[in-house]
Amino acid sequence: MTEVSTDLGTGRASVGAVLDFAWEGGEFTATDVMARTALTRSTAIDAIETLLGANVLQELPNARVAGSYRSGRPARRFAISPDLGVVVGIDAGDTHLAVTVADALDRTLVHHRVEVDRTQPASVRRELIVEQVRTALDEAGVSPDHVLAVCAGVAAPVDRNGISPPHPEGFWERTNPGLAEALSAWAPVVEVKNDAQLAAIAEGALGAAIGCRDYVALLASERYGGGVVVDGHVLHGAHGGVGEGVVFDHIMGVGSAVGLPYSVQDVARHAVAAGDVSTDGALGRLVAEDRIDPRLVLTLAASGDADAVLVADRVGATLARIVGVLGSMYDPARVVVCGAVAESIEPVLAAARRILPEELHLPAPEILASTLGAEVVSVGAVVTARRAARERAVPQLAEQRLSVRA
Repeated sequence: MTEVSTDLGTGRASVGAVLDFAWEGGEFTATDVMARTALTRSTAIDAIETLLGANVLQELPNARVAGSYRSGRPARRFAISPDLGVVVGIDAGDTHLAVTVADALDRTLVHHRVEVDRTQPASVRRELIVEQVRTALDEAGVSPDHVLAVCAGVAAPVDRNGISPPHPEGFWERTNPGLAEALSAWAPVVEVKNDAQLAAIAEGALGAAIGCRDYVALLASERYGGGVVVDGHVLHGAHGGVGEGVVFDHIMGVGSAVGLPYSVQDVARHAVAAGDVSTDGALGRLVAEDRIDPRLVLTLAASGDADAVLVADRVGATLARIVGVLGSMYDPARVVVCGAVAESIEPVLAAARRILPEELHLPAPEILASTLGAEVVSVGAVVTARRAARERAVPQLAEQRLSVRA
């Protein structure tokens, strides 16, 4: 339940209960609140009035004005105020940066994505991220003081304070260049999280893991990394490193944490070099011209091209080994393969499903392709920012507004 840290007139429990209901209730009446929260009518009305006074709720035209009134006294109707504020979701990937500005409910106001230089220094990356947030807010026509919460996803483990541990080659410090501090002035609540964990949150909220309590969201585009959910909880770890992909560097039959598109390219080159694939075929020509588009290779496999099917089968065997390791460690019911590559990955998944039962003793998890595409981390960042706004920022805002009124 959302808690308000000080008494808001009717008590934190009743105000919190009404606020919780309001987020999910759309338009509602006091009777609706009573039916869902077990509050008495007087307590429900008092809590609603408190939230109206804080401008967290708005009162809508009554049924007579709206044209749906029939007889009797029309009920008062309420909803979350549309002017409450916005949230910002950031996907700060290795080679891209996406910023989303959304309202606190369900509407996206601005989303833009740019490519970035993976070799840029941490200081340059930090300045770029802050500047892109400022640009997105300007584009949305929103003042920075209307931002309720910010969530940034980075390709690094992140502890509960938003800090990444040192990496032997400095990669984690570069991908998370002190974002918790850099973004701290932008909102009452700022969270920095691992990108795979945000992918897991996105899949559980809007994707292929809705209703599932045990699953792994496997980011597979740049490098492999898993967001792990067990018993309905996203696992974190002391440094935010649960599901970190470096383990695959040490797994026989995998050998690297580089993502699935690179595996497709490598397997295609090796197949041609070994003579397993004809140099005269479509795949052979792609390799000869050094323009191996992984999506094109997988599209060829889906169409039945024998050479491309061979590549998909071999990549599928590697994926089965990866999923087998995840299955043995976390016992998920599903593994959802995420990222831009998921759009064309079905030939690889078909091969992995055939092989997977041999890779572990537990029942094999279901392997699914994400439907959230390249924006899965952005989706998870917005979902997380909205949750933070509902649970922390908005109650604080209501408290402040009522204190000023008093």
